[in-house]
Amino acid sequence: MAGTYHAYSRQPPLDVAPTDAPSARALVVFGVACLYAGAALAFGLYLARQAILLIYLSALIAIGLAPLVRLLERRGLGRGAGMPRWRAAGLVYLAGGAVGLLVLLLIIPTLLAQAQDLARNTPGLLHDAQRWLIARGILVRELTVGDVVREGPGATDAVGALIQTLWTLVGGLVGIVTIVVLSFYFLVETDALFGAFIRLFPRRRRLRVRAISHQITAKVSAWLSGQLMVAGIVGATAAVGLFLLGVPYFYVLAVIAGFGEMIPLLGPVLAAVPAIGLASLVSWKLAVGTAVFYLVQQQIETHVIVPRLMSSQVGLSSVAVIVAFLVGASVFGLIGAILAVPTAAIVQVLFFELVPAAEE
Repeated sequence: MAGTYHAYSRQPPLDVAPTDAPSARALVVFGVACLYAGAALAFGLYLARQAILLIYLSALIAIGLAPLVRLLERRGLGRGAGMPRWRAAGLVYLAGGAVGLLVLLLIIPTLLAQAQDLARNTPGLLHDAQRWLIARGILVRELTVGDVVREGPGATDAVGALIQTLWTLVGGLVGIVTIVVLSFYFLVETDALFGAFIRLFPRRRRLRVRAISHQITAKVSAWLSGQLMVAGIVGATAAVGLFLLGVPYFYVLAVIAGFGEMIPLLGPVLAAVPAIGLASLVSWKLAVGTAVFYLVQQQIETHVIVPRLMSSQVGLSSVAVIVAFLVGASVFGLIGAILAVPTAAIVQVLFFELVPAAEE
């Protein structure tokens, strides 16, 4: 029996390949299948890039508002008792909407009056600007508003341009509503979503993943609050400064300056152009004074306001901000430029947490 057992328990000869070993053909088929699957996934992500961008922006807003919602959920309105997450998120959105509505009620009457005045005076402003250009030999003849519209690029397809503009406007409104609704649901379902996400990692890694998530939340929240504060400060100071200088339509220009701050690097420069242009129609001295005002304001914003509200909290260097802006703007345009800083902050957290430092 012992000999029989030994005979049956002997290992097969070395020149016999195991039956479960993958063949070269199977490996090639598997590699080609993975290649096609990866290409199909990449193409699908490319087709869905707009939706992915909306989801990402909604997630950033939800992450930025999460600390405030969590505070209300834990402490309530100062009575010592908390509140459900959905109620805390709704209260944050209602408060934000109320503040936005109050600001609109304060600025819309004057803004509309100045905008209507600007529309009425556009032919006269165009006439004065063309006279200045003709006197210096830059323009050959004076054009009316109708001539400018007819001779402008794409003027032959005015109906198509109008339809495209309306479609873009509708798409923008739908996108805004989608972001607001989706970010609200992200806030309400934070625990369930994060619980599903953290299950993707081994148990021994989950504590570290949770710590990294807290760091990202803090940085994105600091970016969101800092960006809103910078925009408000720049818009308010622009309104006061342009009013004191005597620049016409200062309310409209101040709103443009505030929104321009939401676009890193390029926005403030673009916001200064219409203000200097309108000031130049009054006098060259006012144009120079307006340009100096914007230059001083941007220097204070760059070297005082942003370093205190952004750099100390988000912790990004100037090189990282510029590189992130260039990459984001080249890939996704304006939205990419807006999302560049928080994305760079997230990448920075992941880099320092996942890439070990060089040993001294």
